[in-house]
Amino acid sequence: MKESFQTAILGRDVGKSFRRETGETVKALDGVSLEIGQGDLAALVGPDGAGKTTLLRLIAGLMAADAGELTVLGIDPAAEPQRIQDRIAYMPQHFGLYEDLSVQENLDLYADLHGVDAAERAKRYPQLLEMTALAPFTRRLAGRLSGGMKQKLGLACTLVRWPDLLLLDEPTVGVDPLSRRELWEIIAQLVRDHHLTVLLSTSYLDEAERCDKVFLLRAGRMLTSGRPDMISSVASGRTFRAEPAEGEPARHLQSRLLNEVDIVDAVPEAGRVRLVTAEPGKPDRIESLIGGMPVVSVAARFEDGFMTLLRQQVGVTAKPSTAMPPSGAVEARTMETVIEVHDLVRRFGSCTAVDHISFEVRRGTIFGLLGPNGAGKSTTFRMLCGLLPATAGELRVSGLDVRKARASARQHIGYVAQKFSLYGQLSAVEKLDCFASAYGLRGARKRDRIAWALQAFELSSLMHLASGQLPGGYKQRLAMATALLHEPEILFLDEPTSGVDPLARREFWQRITFLAERQVTVVVTTHFMEEAEYCDEIAILDAGRVLAKGTPAEIRAYAAPVESGEPGMEDAFIAIVEKARSRHPSLPPSGEGRT
Repeated sequence: MKESFQTAILGRDVGKSFRRETGETVKALDGVSLEIGQGDLAALVGPDGAGKTTLLRLIAGLMAADAGELTVLGIDPAAEPQRIQDRIAYMPQHFGLYEDLSVQENLDLYADLHGVDAAERAKRYPQLLEMTALAPFTRRLAGRLSGGMKQKLGLACTLVRWPDLLLLDEPTVGVDPLSRRELWEIIAQLVRDHHLTVLLSTSYLDEAERCDKVFLLRAGRMLTSGRPDMISSVASGRTFRAEPAEGEPARHLQSRLLNEVDIVDAVPEAGRVRLVTAEPGKPDRIESLIGGMPVVSVAARFEDGFMTLLRQQVGVTAKPSTAMPPSGAVEARTMETVIEVHDLVRRFGSCTAVDHISFEVRRGTIFGLLGPNGAGKSTTFRMLCGLLPATAGELRVSGLDVRKARASARQHIGYVAQKFSLYGQLSAVEKLDCFASAYGLRGARKRDRIAWALQAFELSSLMHLASGQLPGGYKQRLAMATALLHEPEILFLDEPTSGVDPLARREFWQRITFLAERQVTVVVTTHFMEEAEYCDEIAILDAGRVLAKGTPAEIRAYAAPVESGEPGMEDAFIAIVEKARSRHPSLPPSGEGRT
């Protein structure tokens, strides 16, 4: 018989330190206290390096705290880790699926590891397969699943033995909006129907807003905790929506506002800019900052309160002028077409990953390539960068035929891959040196560009730390720095902010806006639909086909009206993909990729 408990997790002044390879001691957790009740759905949020993963690992009994008290289900996890692990389920950021095993074989393997007998499997498997919609795919290799399906399989494997507590570390990172919605339906069902206690970490603030309780961490310390609406109220009376000047992209106004000391936060939203002021303000004061354009008050949301609390701790972000541009930035040019794609095809055996897609990108613009997991975005990127040959079609970059002159085309291109983990044992400065050499930089030119990268991306203090140990936001900075070392005309960014916290995302897009203003062309994929608002044009793909193209306003027009106000980019994305799939049975169902 299971023990009864009212408080699932109780921590008092919990501390944990680590020693880096450089000899520096880092406090991952410093006097953290929290309490989570049975049946609660709770979230850990905070910037990179806040201590979220460390706290989850302490709760799971995978490491011991250095200070304070921690009990989980009434048990001390440091003293009795196995007893804890017998009663919880933990899904880390990189869950260990075996990609050369089928869905069924992965389930069986984890059932074997947890000692789940045949009778329990017969009861549990149908529930898990129905809940995750994986029943039709039990024979498919895990490596052939889309990102969203892999996450659902990981969750199913985590739940082969029913737990008292479920721990999820960034369960939706790198997952498209459709799959993310499905994962949250599963989590909500577990809490609602089974009264399961769930603690998760997330970089999606709209996910935290769905929880019963949220814990906001920064640099190992607890800034605040409480209901999401309590955190939203911190920004009450400070949130506004501003109109950019006619013809001005919203991202330009946003970038300017972020550098005003009176402004806590600013993000593009449906062609306007949503902003949060440091103090309860008046619209006329904000209008004076933006040249008299209209400003209206709007209700505060969780993200506004979150950013207000963080800004109180870390201050205003660095101005783009201190972070950019490359020396000898690309001079302003006319808006000629620099990327031409016509009837592009890529096949892998019998599988068509990219199916006759066409689009054009003008110089100095930001072009968004969006789509569900398995849509063909990364395959398209690799062809554009000359890393993968096309099966058919025309592909020109900076006037060069990429199919015939891949090496020459690459000299004009910077590329940030989806997983920037190459040579993780190299320090940040060693990695910059390696990439500079690969780009053909030598002597004083090479030294100057590395010095620029360290200064511009604020990497100097961590330059000797192994790049694989950098926090997510700094890994993203390093990836961007390496891509810009040779001052490319075109920058390809493949999900560059996946798993990166909101503060780092704001900083990242300020840099991108600054580059675009200097006529660097940017092509980006992202699963954060609000980031599509930074783009000048967007193409939405599914199963290798273009479903819709246009400006953000034109794409938003596809969305059906919503009760809560104006439909957003995520509403439009889901509407476009679901409509295409309902009309064309050959397209995959939600969550299934073709590559």
